[in-house]
Amino acid sequence: MSLMLSQKMVVLGKKRSEIREIFEYGKKRSREIGADKVFDFSIGNPNVPAPEFVKETIIDLLTNEDPTKIHGYTSAQGDLNVRRALADHMNSKYGTDVTADNFYLTAGAAASLSICCSALACPGDEFLTFAPYFPEYKVFVESAGAVLSVIPANTVNFQVDIEKFEKAINKNTKAVIINSPNNPSGAVYSADTIKKICSIMDKKTKEFGHVIYLISDEPYRELVYGEVEVPFLLNHYKNTFVCYSYSKSLSLPGDRIGYVLVSNEMEDGEDVYAAVCGAGRALGYVCAPSLFQHLIARCLGRTSDISVYSRNRDILYLALKEMGYECAKPDGAFYLFLKALEPDAEAFCEKAKKHELLLVPGDGFGCPGYVRISYCVKTEQIEASLPAFEKLAEDYKK
Repeated sequence: MSLMLSQKMVVLGKKRSEIREIFEYGKKRSREIGADKVFDFSIGNPNVPAPEFVKETIIDLLTNEDPTKIHGYTSAQGDLNVRRALADHMNSKYGTDVTADNFYLTAGAAASLSICCSALACPGDEFLTFAPYFPEYKVFVESAGAVLSVIPANTVNFQVDIEKFEKAINKNTKAVIINSPNNPSGAVYSADTIKKICSIMDKKTKEFGHVIYLISDEPYRELVYGEVEVPFLLNHYKNTFVCYSYSKSLSLPGDRIGYVLVSNEMEDGEDVYAAVCGAGRALGYVCAPSLFQHLIARCLGRTSDISVYSRNRDILYLALKEMGYECAKPDGAFYLFLKALEPDAEAFCEKAKKHELLLVPGDGFGCPGYVRISYCVKTEQIEASLPAFEKLAEDYKK
């Protein structure tokens, strides 16, 4: 008997993302030769542990709160008091005027992005994003029935190529997805860049006679170094969705907690928020993990020790530059985007494996010829890996 299955889903299920494939290869290789001999820079899995106050808060919740409250269902869009706490925090920090009814709590930023795409997409719609970009955007957009188009990368500094963006935006453009601090480049879009993007979107919204939405993917919002500031998009463009996750800021990637924030100035905001709720319902994302909803309400404004990432960045960046590698210095996130030593980044990554260096080709990020290095690992791993990077560079000098 033949199986009647969605072939699109079969393909997605049989082939993991390239990041996950390399991550699984790394686990296999670690079992074979020992984890200390494998330099796995594949996945953005924070090595910095969740802060002690996270542990203490969880213990307090489990010990002192009503179990039916912290383990039971919340409202579909999240506990009201948690959403109120989020609104108060955002208003205090960013000068916004949002309320509990602008938030929809989710199982991480992936759920947030999927919900936004499904809430917005209609047949024939196009979503735009900027290379380099997180590869799963394509999965989220296409699963919602739309098409993802990509603005080529500005490899000088990985800011947005404004001229190409203005030419690309068209009457079919439903939304623009931005990610700053950026995965994989570590670039933080400047206030000037953000203002230019929003100005073009305002102009094109009027020209085409329909709203063009902005989806801001912000799991790395707090992970910036030095005096770098991350513009808050709700203060720049009224038709904005903010997709956020605590996976990076609190080192909770496996606990899946985040939110969609719908701008309180959104045109037809009540219907847009209803569409978010409807998409959450249709995708089965109602009621994010209850325990962690209550956790984040008590941890607002706090982060894990991100100084570790700053130290890792400096060690790796300075060493690789000295070896002759080309890369832009990242201002945020915990990725370094390296120019491969040959045009074929996949071939470069295969050669790197001979030195037990596990890197991710940039092709899947829309930026051929580059590789991503995830430096959210132990500092000792970075220091131990440097001779391997040196040997890899020497292979190409021969």
